[in-house]
Amino acid sequence: MTNYRVVQASDSEDLARQASQTIAAQIALTLDQRDRCQIALSGGSTPSKAYALLGQEHLPWDRVDVVLGDERWVSANDDSSNARMLRRTLLAEGPASVAAFHPVPTVELENAEASAVAMADLVSRLCPANPPIFDVMLLGLGDDGHTASLFPGTEAPGVTDHWATVGRGKGLDRITLTAPVLSAARQVIFLVSGANKQEALRRLLDSTESSERTPARLVQPASDVLIIADQDATAGL
Repeated sequence: MTNYRVVQASDSEDLARQASQTIAAQIALTLDQRDRCQIALSGGSTPSKAYALLGQEHLPWDRVDVVLGDERWVSANDDSSNARMLRRTLLAEGPASVAAFHPVPTVELENAEASAVAMADLVSRLCPANPPIFDVMLLGLGDDGHTASLFPGTEAPGVTDHWATVGRGKGLDRITLTAPVLSAARQVIFLVSGANKQEALRRLLDSTESSERTPARLVQPASDVLIIADQDATAGL
């Protein structure tokens, strides 16, 4: 059974600071043990402040591979592109600008399915294990219980024979890592913010909750899952 460790942040600034420090510490620990570190990061508005802080951490960033856990099937210059957000925060300037960023191929390919195949090939090359193992997997939690682009009521949460697939939610095709890859990470971190996430967080922590209703429950790594959440999100616990 998956063990969850909840760390409470006082507000959005504290959430960003704790997330940045936690990821930085995990990167440093990994690079003490191995030549390179592979991290998969989430998109959305919640982690952007954390990425800006993380980008200023003095680490051997030239030995870090950065991947997105999911991406909307849009141009890299689109306002909704997660790659665009990372380039403007983590990778903008400062120490982390030298990290090796591996964006998800999107509209340069013929369709979202082709992008999913390309993403699966990418993570297989970066993390040659079965399934691929990331050192850090940072995830968000939607108010409907989704994580990455594994939305309830869609096919993506049930895909276990591919490392990436097409997730369809909120009117857009998305490319997402699948549950086996999310679960294989050495350290999984959920970043949760806002009162609208109270119910989803309660369901995530409930051992009787169905993964069909709350796909975030599919993330079941061997190590404890760390949840960094603000006071608004944890108020219902």
